Amino acid sequence: MSGNQRLLRRETGPLLRIAETMAARPLVSIFSLTGEKSGETTLPEVMSAPIRTDIVQFVHINMNKNHRQAYAVNIHAGKQVSAESWGTGRAVARIPRVGGGGTSRSGQGAFGNMCRGGRMFAPTKTWRKWHRKINVTQKRYAVASALAASAVPALVMARGHKIDEVPEIPLVLDNSLESAKKTSAAKDILAAIGAIDDVNKAAESKKIRAGKGKARNRRYTLRRGPLVIYKTNDGVEQAFRNLPGVELCCVDRLNLLQLAPGGHMGRFCIWSQAALDALNEIYGKNGKAIPEDIMANADLARLINSDEIQSVLNPAKRANKKFLRKKNPLTSIKALAKLDPYAAAARESEQRAEAARKDQRAAILKKRRETAKSKKQYRAQGLAFYEKVSKQGDVCANGFTIA
Repeated sequence: MSGNQRLLRRETGPLLRIAETMAARPLVSIFSLTGEKSGETTLPEVMSAPIRTDIVQFVHINMNKNHRQAYAVNIHAGKQVSAESWGTGRAVARIPRVGGGGTSRSGQGAFGNMCRGGRMFAPTKTWRKWHRKINVTQKRYAVASALAASAVPALVMARGHKIDEVPEIPLVLDNSLESAKKTSAAKDILAAIGAIDDVNKAAESKKIRAGKGKARNRRYTLRRGPLVIYKTNDGVEQAFRNLPGVELCCVDRLNLLQLAPGGHMGRFCIWSQAALDALNEIYGKNGKAIPEDIMANADLARLINSDEIQSVLNPAKRANKKFLRKKNPLTSIKALAKLDPYAAAARESEQRAEAARKDQRAAILKKRRETAKSKKQYRAQGLAFYEKVSKQGDVCANGFTIA
């Protein structure tokens, strides 16, 4: 509530505020049974309730469990045989075995869920928790959200209803709708207001159910069509109940299972004028409380970027400081100098000495090669001399004279 509304309420009382709220609501057209506009009325305040898909789905799931029938297997199933374990020492499993002889059944395992003809594992019982309790406040919130969603054309179309020819959503007809007594008259009414396409869609969707349900009194499946909501049943039930996909509901007994089948909001509703006006009595100041939005504006991006919030926020922080990559002092002299300057100086001097030795190596090798070359030129003379002096012969070949 804004400051001006509080001031008006304090000075003039609640009547002005109620009138101001009523004037703020949009108008809804009322159509005759021939499809012509015959009047206008204000949209009920409950139609502006917040649309909460999470609450609707939660309540629908739990409500849908409350019409289940208990089922269980026979307590004697799989145990209608005389069987006893053979015990240990016979090199067989200790499962109970059928007694007797003379037949293949004797000696076979029994009772266990792994045995042929045995009971199931954890046999189902009828005292399971079938039904669910639901908070009354949650159920009312869900119904209000479903009513609000039925007034949004986009949600109605998204649910699959054919409303291209419907003049307005929500669709409100005058009270003569409640006096229709013939199905032929009901078809004419639906054709005049453009809702017959949704009925035909439901009729064409009739299929045989897959599975065992076809043998359990639910042989066919059918899509949902329009939901006709009335205030007084003057024959409208008999007129519309035989049309495929069409459902009826009294406004005093609104049911979430009809307003949001499958937990999906956006049911195509056809209202009588008396039923729509009754919503102002059912919901509001003298009736059930209408849920309110937690946030008046849920557009967080718009809120955060607004001038009011941006003006009081701290300036944007700079990007995170980038740290240099850590260097290994065993391979980097600069990193070693930060840890031990003396070790870094010793390593630098060692590297300089190694570089000097590398430069002097060429001169040393040149000197060694020249020395080896100078020795090599006398090698042939030396070999010849060695061969001559090593030659064997007779020392007395030329005579031997003793002085």
